[in-house]
Amino acid sequence: MNYQLVADSWDQNEISAIKKVIKTGKFTMGPNVSKFEKLFAKKFNRKYALMVNSGSSANLISIASLFYKKIKPLKENDEVIVPALAWSTTYFPLHQYKLKIRLCDIDKDTLNYNYEDLISKINNKTKLIVGVSILGNPAKLDTLKKLCTRKNIYLFEDNCESQGAKIGKHYTGTFGELSTSSFFFSHHISTIEGGMITTNNRELFDICKSLRAHGWTRDIRGSKIFKKKTNEFYENYRFILPGYNVRPQEINGAIGVEQLKKFDRMINNRRKNAKFFIKLFENDDRFVIQKENGKSSWFAFTLLINKNKINKNKLFKVLKKNKIDFRMITGGNIASHDVINYLKINKKDLKLPNTNFIHKNGFFIGNYPFDIKDKLLYLKKILDKNF
Repeated sequence: MNYQLVADSWDQNEISAIKKVIKTGKFTMGPNVSKFEKLFAKKFNRKYALMVNSGSSANLISIASLFYKKIKPLKENDEVIVPALAWSTTYFPLHQYKLKIRLCDIDKDTLNYNYEDLISKINNKTKLIVGVSILGNPAKLDTLKKLCTRKNIYLFEDNCESQGAKIGKHYTGTFGELSTSSFFFSHHISTIEGGMITTNNRELFDICKSLRAHGWTRDIRGSKIFKKKTNEFYENYRFILPGYNVRPQEINGAIGVEQLKKFDRMINNRRKNAKFFIKLFENDDRFVIQKENGKSSWFAFTLLINKNKINKNKLFKVLKKNKIDFRMITGGNIASHDVINYLKINKKDLKLPNTNFIHKNGFFIGNYPFDIKDKLLYLKKILDKNF
Protein backbone atom coordinates (compact mmCIF):
# COMPACT_ATOMS: atom_id res chain seq x y z
CA MET A 1 0.00 0.00 0.00
CA ASN A 2 1.44 3.38 -1.01
CA TYR A 3 -0.73 5.45 1.32
CA GLN A 4 -2.51 3.67 4.18
CA LEU A 5 -5.29 5.06 6.33
CA VAL A 6 -3.34 4.60 9.56
CA ALA A 7 0.22 4.13 10.77
CA ASP A 8 1.82 2.72 13.89
CA SER A 9 2.60 5.33 16.56
CA TRP A 10 4.58 3.00 18.81
CA ASP A 11 8.31 2.79 19.40
CA GLN A 12 10.51 0.75 21.71
CA ASN A 13 9.03 2.41 24.82
CA GLU A 14 5.62 0.80 24.28
CA ILE A 15 7.24 -2.58 23.63
CA SER A 16 9.32 -2.28 26.81
CA ALA A 17 6.20 -1.34 28.79
CA ILE A 18 4.43 -4.47 27.54
CA LYS A 19 7.41 -6.65 28.49
CA LYS A 20 7.47 -5.19 32.00
CA VAL A 21 3.81 -6.08 32.48
CA ILE A 22 4.41 -9.61 31.21
CA LYS A 23 7.24 -10.07 33.70
CA THR A 24 4.91 -9.22 36.60
CA GLY A 25 2.49 -11.98 35.61
CA LYS A 26 -0.41 -9.66 36.50
CA PHE A 27 -2.54 -8.68 33.54
CA THR A 28 -5.94 -7.63 34.85
CA MET A 29 -6.67 -4.00 35.71
CA GLY A 30 -4.17 -2.72 38.27
CA PRO A 31 -1.49 -0.07 38.97
CA ASN A 32 -0.63 0.70 35.33
CA VAL A 33 -4.27 1.43 34.53
CA SER A 34 -4.56 3.58 37.64
CA LYS A 35 -1.39 5.51 36.73
CA PHE A 36 -2.64 6.18 33.20
CA GLU A 37 -6.01 7.37 34.54
CA LYS A 38 -4.37 9.87 36.88
CA LEU A 39 -1.97 11.18 34.22
CA PHE A 40 -4.79 11.47 31.69
CA ALA A 41 -7.02 13.42 34.08
CA LYS A 42 -4.17 15.80 34.88
CA LYS A 43 -3.20 16.27 31.23
CA PHE A 44 -6.74 17.13 30.13
CA ASN A 45 -7.74 19.09 33.24
CA ARG A 46 -10.47 16.80 34.57
CA LYS A 47 -10.97 15.72 38.17
CA TYR A 48 -11.64 12.07 37.35
CA ALA A 49 -10.70 9.65 34.59
CA LEU A 50 -11.81 6.03 34.30
CA MET A 51 -10.29 3.66 31.76
CA VAL A 52 -12.39 0.98 30.03
CA ASN A 53 -11.76 -1.50 27.23
CA SER A 54 -12.93 0.68 24.31
CA GLY A 55 -14.42 4.02 23.34
CA SER A 56 -17.69 2.23 22.62
CA SER A 57 -17.76 0.88 26.18
CA ALA A 58 -16.96 4.37 27.45
CA ASN A 59 -20.07 5.66 25.65
CA LEU A 60 -22.19 2.82 27.04
CA ILE A 61 -21.09 3.29 30.65
CA SER A 62 -21.42 7.08 30.45
CA ILE A 63 -25.01 6.96 29.17
CA ALA A 64 -25.89 4.28 31.71
CA SER A 65 -24.51 6.36 34.59
CA LEU A 66 -26.94 9.20 33.87
CA PHE A 67 -29.83 6.81 34.59
CA TYR A 68 -28.53 6.07 38.10
CA LYS A 69 -27.99 9.61 39.38
CA LYS A 70 -29.89 10.36 42.58
CA ILE A 71 -30.99 13.78 41.37
CA LYS A 72 -32.47 14.31 37.89
CA PRO A 73 -31.66 10.90 36.40
CA LEU A 74 -32.44 10.20 32.77
CA LYS A 75 -35.56 8.09 32.16
CA GLU A 76 -36.92 5.94 29.38
CA ASN A 77 -38.42 7.96 26.52
CA ASP A 78 -36.49 11.11 27.40
CA GLU A 79 -35.36 12.78 24.20
CA VAL A 80 -31.73 13.04 23.15
CA ILE A 81 -30.37 15.12 20.26
CA VAL A 82 -27.40 13.69 18.38
CA PRO A 83 -25.80 14.53 15.01
CA ALA A 84 -26.65 12.15 12.16
CA LEU A 85 -22.95 11.81 11.30
CA ALA A 86 -21.05 9.91 13.99
CA TRP A 87 -19.81 6.42 14.81
CA SER A 88 -22.37 3.65 15.31
CA THR A 89 -21.75 3.22 19.04
CA THR A 90 -22.50 6.87 19.63
CA TYR A 91 -26.14 5.89 18.98
CA PHE A 92 -26.49 2.35 20.27
CA PRO A 93 -26.29 3.08 24.02
CA LEU A 94 -29.02 5.69 23.50
CA HIS A 95 -31.19 2.97 21.95
CA GLN A 96 -30.26 0.35 24.53
CA TYR A 97 -31.37 2.66 27.34
CA LYS A 98 -34.61 3.43 25.46
CA LEU A 99 -34.09 7.10 24.82
CA LYS A 100 -35.95 8.74 21.95
CA ILE A 101 -33.34 9.78 19.41
CA ARG A 102 -33.65 13.11 17.57
CA LEU A 103 -31.23 13.22 14.65
CA CYS A 104 -29.69 16.56 13.82
CA ASP A 105 -28.35 17.46 10.38
CA ILE A 106 -24.75 18.58 10.07
CA ASP A 107 -22.85 21.52 8.66
CA LYS A 108 -21.17 20.65 5.34
CA ASP A 109 -18.14 22.81 6.08
CA THR A 110 -17.17 21.60 9.56
CA LEU A 111 -18.93 18.18 9.41
CA ASN A 112 -20.23 18.87 12.93
CA TYR A 113 -23.83 19.48 13.94
CA ASN A 114 -25.91 22.19 12.25
CA TYR A 115 -26.61 24.50 15.17
CA GLU A 116 -29.86 25.92 13.74
CA ASP A 117 -31.24 22.43 13.16
CA LEU A 118 -30.21 21.39 16.66
CA ILE A 119 -31.98 24.40 18.21
CA SER A 120 -35.16 23.61 16.30
CA LYS A 121 -35.34 20.14 17.87
CA ILE A 122 -35.12 21.21 21.52
CA ASN A 123 -38.36 20.96 23.51
CA ASN A 124 -39.45 20.23 27.08
CA LYS A 125 -38.74 16.51 26.54
CA THR A 126 -35.09 17.13 25.63
CA LYS A 127 -32.92 15.91 28.50
CA LEU A 128 -29.61 15.14 26.78
CA ILE A 129 -27.53 16.48 23.90
CA VAL A 130 -24.59 14.51 22.51
CA GLY A 131 -21.73 16.73 21.37
CA VAL A 132 -19.60 14.96 18.76
CA SER A 133 -16.45 16.47 17.27
CA ILE A 134 -15.84 14.81 13.91
CA LEU A 135 -12.35 13.60 12.95
CA GLY A 136 -10.47 15.97 15.24
CA ASN A 137 -12.49 19.09 14.40
CA PRO A 138 -14.13 20.64 17.49
CA ALA A 139 -17.88 21.13 17.44
CA LYS A 140 -19.17 24.41 18.90
CA LEU A 141 -18.94 22.88 22.35
CA ASP A 142 -18.55 26.18 24.18
CA THR A 143 -21.80 27.44 22.67
CA LEU A 144 -23.46 24.08 23.28
CA LYS A 145 -22.39 24.00 26.92
CA LYS A 146 -23.91 27.44 27.56
CA LEU A 147 -27.12 26.32 25.86
CA CYS A 148 -27.34 23.14 27.94
CA THR A 149 -26.64 25.01 31.17
CA ARG A 150 -29.32 27.57 30.37
CA LYS A 151 -31.92 24.94 29.52
CA ASN A 152 -30.94 22.43 32.23
CA ILE A 153 -30.03 19.71 29.70
CA TYR A 154 -27.20 17.21 30.13
CA LEU A 155 -24.30 17.56 27.69
CA PHE A 156 -22.52 14.30 26.93
CA GLU A 157 -19.39 14.66 24.83
CA ASP A 158 -18.24 11.87 22.52
CA ASN A 159 -14.63 12.91 21.98
CA CYS A 160 -13.43 9.57 20.61
CA GLU A 161 -12.21 11.07 17.32
CA SER A 162 -10.82 14.36 18.60
CA GLN A 163 -8.35 13.90 21.44
CA GLY A 164 -6.10 16.92 21.69
CA ALA A 165 -8.38 19.33 19.81
CA LYS A 166 -9.04 22.70 21.44
CA ILE A 167 -11.56 25.51 21.58
CA GLY A 168 -9.61 28.49 22.86
CA LYS A 169 -7.53 27.23 25.78
CA HIS A 170 -9.83 24.29 26.52
CA TYR A 171 -9.44 20.76 25.22
CA THR A 172 -12.39 19.02 23.66
CA GLY A 173 -13.42 16.31 26.09
CA THR A 174 -13.72 18.86 28.92
CA PHE A 175 -17.09 20.45 28.07
CA GLY A 176 -19.45 17.56 28.81
CA GLU A 177 -20.88 16.38 32.11
CA LEU A 178 -19.23 13.20 30.93
CA SER A 179 -16.79 12.89 28.03
CA THR A 180 -15.33 9.86 26.30
CA SER A 181 -12.13 8.98 24.44
CA SER A 182 -11.04 6.04 22.30
CA PHE A 183 -7.58 4.48 22.13
CA PHE A 184 -8.08 2.20 19.14
CA PHE A 185 -5.10 1.64 16.81
CA SER A 186 -6.02 4.45 14.41
CA HIS A 187 -6.70 7.09 17.07
CA HIS A 188 -4.62 9.89 18.57
CA ILE A 189 -3.60 7.63 21.45
CA SER A 190 -3.31 3.89 20.79
CA THR A 191 -3.34 1.29 23.57
CA ILE A 192 -4.30 -1.66 21.27
CA GLU A 193 -7.89 -1.31 22.49
CA GLY A 194 -9.11 1.05 25.17
CA GLY A 195 -11.22 4.02 26.11
CA MET A 196 -11.59 6.64 28.82
CA ILE A 197 -14.44 8.39 30.61
CA THR A 198 -13.72 11.76 32.19
CA THR A 199 -15.88 13.92 34.42
CA ASN A 200 -15.70 16.50 37.19
CA ASN A 201 -18.68 14.92 38.96
CA ARG A 202 -17.73 12.53 41.78
CA GLU A 203 -21.12 10.81 41.86
CA LEU A 204 -20.98 10.00 38.13
CA PHE A 205 -17.39 8.83 38.46
CA ASP A 206 -18.32 6.38 41.22
CA ILE A 207 -21.35 5.14 39.30
CA CYS A 208 -19.19 4.58 36.21
CA LYS A 209 -16.59 2.77 38.31
CA SER A 210 -19.24 0.40 39.63
CA LEU A 211 -20.75 -0.16 36.19
CA ARG A 212 -17.29 -0.87 34.72
CA ALA A 213 -16.82 -3.94 36.90
CA HIS A 214 -19.99 -6.00 37.43
CA GLY A 215 -21.86 -3.27 39.30
CA TRP A 216 -20.00 -4.06 42.51
CA THR A 217 -18.66 -1.78 45.21
CA ARG A 218 -15.09 -3.04 45.26
CA ASP A 219 -12.43 -0.36 44.72
CA ILE A 220 -14.90 2.48 45.40
CA ARG A 221 -13.67 4.43 48.43
CA GLY A 222 -15.53 7.04 50.45
CA SER A 223 -18.46 7.23 48.07
CA LYS A 224 -21.93 8.62 48.67
CA ILE A 225 -23.58 6.27 46.15
CA PHE A 226 -23.69 3.49 48.75
CA LYS A 227 -23.13 2.98 52.46
CA LYS A 228 -20.39 0.50 53.20
CA LYS A 229 -21.30 -2.42 55.44
CA THR A 230 -19.05 -3.79 58.14
CA ASN A 231 -19.03 -7.42 57.00
CA GLU A 232 -16.07 -7.56 54.59
CA PHE A 233 -16.93 -11.10 53.47
CA TYR A 234 -20.11 -9.82 51.81
CA GLU A 235 -18.87 -6.34 50.98
CA ASN A 236 -16.18 -7.69 48.63
CA TYR A 237 -18.92 -9.16 46.44
CA ARG A 238 -21.67 -6.62 46.87
CA PHE A 239 -23.55 -5.59 43.74
CA ILE A 240 -25.41 -2.27 43.75
CA LEU A 241 -25.99 -1.58 40.03
CA PRO A 242 -26.73 -3.71 36.93
CA GLY A 243 -23.20 -3.37 35.59
CA TYR A 244 -20.94 -4.87 32.95
CA ASN A 245 -17.38 -6.10 32.65
CA VAL A 246 -15.60 -3.58 30.47
CA ARG A 247 -12.34 -3.40 32.38
CA PRO A 248 -9.08 -2.68 30.52
CA GLN A 249 -5.94 -4.71 31.01
CA GLU A 250 -2.62 -3.72 32.54
CA ILE A 251 -0.94 -3.82 29.13
CA ASN A 252 -3.41 -1.21 27.84
CA GLY A 253 -2.68 1.07 30.78
CA ALA A 254 1.09 0.70 30.49
CA ILE A 255 1.00 1.57 26.78
CA GLY A 256 -1.22 4.56 27.54
CA VAL A 257 1.37 5.97 29.95
CA GLU A 258 4.02 5.85 27.20
CA GLN A 259 1.71 7.28 24.53
CA LEU A 260 0.83 10.21 26.76
CA LYS A 261 4.52 11.16 27.07
CA LYS A 262 4.74 11.90 23.34
CA PHE A 263 1.15 13.02 22.84
CA ASP A 264 1.91 16.71 22.23
CA ARG A 265 4.56 15.86 19.64
CA MET A 266 2.21 13.50 17.81
CA ILE A 267 -0.58 16.10 17.69
CA ASN A 268 1.83 18.79 16.49
CA ASN A 269 2.94 16.52 13.66
CA ARG A 270 -0.66 15.90 12.66
CA ARG A 271 -1.21 19.67 12.54
CA LYS A 272 1.89 20.19 10.39
CA ASN A 273 0.58 17.58 7.96
CA ALA A 274 -2.77 19.37 7.94
CA LYS A 275 -1.17 22.68 6.97
CA PHE A 276 0.42 20.99 3.99
CA PHE A 277 -2.82 19.22 3.05
CA ILE A 278 -4.72 22.53 3.18
CA LYS A 279 -2.08 24.19 1.03
CA LEU A 280 -2.53 21.47 -1.60
CA PHE A 281 -6.32 21.30 -1.64
CA GLU A 282 -7.98 24.44 -0.24
CA ASN A 283 -8.28 26.04 -3.70
CA ASP A 284 -8.90 22.80 -5.58
CA ASP A 285 -12.38 23.10 -7.10
CA ARG A 286 -12.64 19.33 -7.46
CA PHE A 287 -13.12 18.98 -3.71
CA VAL A 288 -14.31 20.71 -0.56
CA ILE A 289 -12.17 20.07 2.51
CA GLN A 290 -13.17 20.26 6.17
CA LYS A 291 -13.25 23.78 7.61
CA GLU A 292 -11.46 23.95 10.94
CA ASN A 293 -13.34 25.20 13.99
CA GLY A 294 -11.10 26.04 16.92
CA LYS A 295 -7.90 23.99 16.76
CA SER A 296 -8.35 20.56 15.20
CA SER A 297 -6.25 17.53 16.14
CA TRP A 298 -6.73 16.27 12.54
CA PHE A 299 -7.64 12.61 12.89
CA ALA A 300 -7.83 12.41 9.08
CA PHE A 301 -8.34 14.52 5.95
CA THR A 302 -11.82 14.67 4.43
CA LEU A 303 -12.67 15.37 0.81
CA LEU A 304 -16.16 16.12 -0.53
CA ILE A 305 -16.37 15.42 -4.24
CA ASN A 306 -17.54 18.08 -6.68
CA LYS A 307 -19.77 15.94 -8.91
CA ASN A 308 -19.38 18.40 -11.76
CA LYS A 309 -15.64 17.81 -11.81
CA ILE A 310 -15.10 14.20 -10.78
CA ASN A 311 -16.98 10.93 -11.12
CA LYS A 312 -16.93 9.20 -7.72
CA ASN A 313 -16.80 5.63 -9.08
CA LYS A 314 -13.89 6.46 -11.37
CA LEU A 315 -12.10 8.27 -8.53
CA PHE A 316 -12.39 5.30 -6.18
CA LYS A 317 -11.09 2.94 -8.89
CA VAL A 318 -8.09 5.23 -9.47
CA LEU A 319 -7.31 5.39 -5.75
CA LYS A 320 -7.52 1.61 -5.41
CA LYS A 321 -5.36 1.05 -8.49
CA ASN A 322 -2.70 3.34 -7.08
CA LYS A 323 -2.89 1.76 -3.62
CA ILE A 324 -4.24 4.78 -1.77
CA ASP A 325 -6.48 3.83 1.15
CA PHE A 326 -9.75 5.69 1.69
CA ARG A 327 -13.06 5.16 3.48
CA MET A 328 -16.39 6.79 4.29
CA ILE A 329 -16.40 9.73 6.69
CA THR A 330 -16.73 8.29 10.21
CA GLY A 331 -19.77 5.96 9.98
CA GLY A 332 -21.62 7.99 7.37
CA ASN A 333 -25.27 8.91 7.79
CA ILE A 334 -26.71 6.62 10.47
CA ALA A 335 -30.14 6.96 8.83
CA SER A 336 -28.74 5.27 5.69
CA HIS A 337 -27.82 2.08 7.54
CA ASP A 338 -30.08 -0.96 8.03
CA VAL A 339 -29.82 -0.59 11.81
CA ILE A 340 -32.08 2.47 11.63
CA ASN A 341 -35.03 0.05 11.64
CA TYR A 342 -34.23 -0.87 15.25
CA LEU A 343 -33.66 2.61 16.64
CA LYS A 344 -36.37 4.71 18.26
CA ILE A 345 -36.07 7.73 15.98
CA ASN A 346 -38.53 10.49 15.20
CA LYS A 347 -39.44 9.94 11.54
CA LYS A 348 -39.57 13.71 11.00
CA ASP A 349 -35.82 13.81 11.57
CA LEU A 350 -34.89 11.57 8.62
CA LYS A 351 -34.70 14.50 6.21
CA LEU A 352 -30.98 15.20 6.45
CA PRO A 353 -29.80 16.88 3.23
CA ASN A 354 -26.28 17.79 4.34
CA THR A 355 -25.59 14.45 6.00
CA ASN A 356 -26.95 12.63 2.95
CA PHE A 357 -24.66 14.64 0.67
CA ILE A 358 -21.61 13.77 2.76
CA HIS A 359 -22.63 10.12 2.95
CA LYS A 360 -22.83 9.93 -0.85
CA ASN A 361 -19.99 12.23 -1.85
CA GLY A 362 -17.47 12.26 0.96
CA PHE A 363 -14.47 10.16 1.95
CA PHE A 364 -11.33 10.52 4.00
CA ILE A 365 -7.65 9.68 3.71
CA GLY A 366 -5.21 9.09 6.51
CA ASN A 367 -3.18 11.39 8.69
CA TYR A 368 -0.25 10.14 10.79
CA PRO A 369 1.59 11.36 13.90
CA PHE A 370 4.69 11.94 11.75
CA ASP A 371 5.53 13.72 8.50
CA ILE A 372 3.58 12.54 5.42
CA LYS A 373 4.32 15.25 2.85
CA ASP A 374 5.53 12.57 0.43
CA LYS A 375 2.23 10.69 0.64
CA LEU A 376 0.14 13.83 0.20
CA LEU A 377 2.21 14.83 -2.83
CA TYR A 378 1.72 11.33 -4.24
CA LEU A 379 -2.04 11.66 -3.78
CA LYS A 380 -2.04 15.05 -5.52
CA LYS A 381 0.05 13.68 -8.38
CA ILE A 382 -2.36 10.78 -8.98
CA LEU A 383 -5.40 13.06 -8.87
CA ASP A 384 -3.87 15.59 -11.26
CA LYS A 385 -2.86 12.86 -13.67
CA ASN A 386 -6.33 11.32 -13.84
CA PHE A 387 -8.74 14.24 -13.36
